[in-house]
Amino acid sequence: MSRSVLLLRAVNVNGRNSVPMARLREVLASDTDLVDVSTYIASGNIVCRTPRDPVATAGVVRAVIHAEFGVDTPVIHRSHAQLIASESAQPFPEGDVKFVHAMFLEGTPSPGALEILEPRLQPDERLALVGDDLWIDYGAGGVHSTKLTKAVLDRALGVSGTARNLRTTRTLIELTA
Repeated sequence: MSRSVLLLRAVNVNGRNSVPMARLREVLASDTDLVDVSTYIASGNIVCRTPRDPVATAGVVRAVIHAEFGVDTPVIHRSHAQLIASESAQPFPEGDVKFVHAMFLEGTPSPGALEILEPRLQPDERLALVGDDLWIDYGAGGVHSTKLTKAVLDRALGVSGTARNLRTTRTLIELTA
């Protein structure tokens, strides 16, 4: 039985896009075909048995969240194997687990995305693409000092994504094992 995670973008952040996790689990159990549903922290990590058609399931979950909570958020699927492969290949192993983030993307980023983003990097920041995941080391300044805002990233990448720090990514690997 393989397990996966469905990652929601920008829910329960700064009092916006409220999606209560207990209610989300109830709605997903009644309105989708997801099996063995649990959530991890309030930022929108849905752990479940891997669906037969992850892309279609992500679309259904997005529609259910919009209908129930009035929140339209990308839903991005990653299998246990995909999480392991991305984390194993992440290029910043010496980085702080709080400041190294995986931005899981809905699809393949636009060609030249890194070249567009590099001039916006702060002195300690680094970027690398690993498949359909953008790894960002925010360095000592952390996320709060970056110029890599959601809008900047979306525009350069050409696809939506949602970021999790390395600590959370590693926990999601454990939860999907």
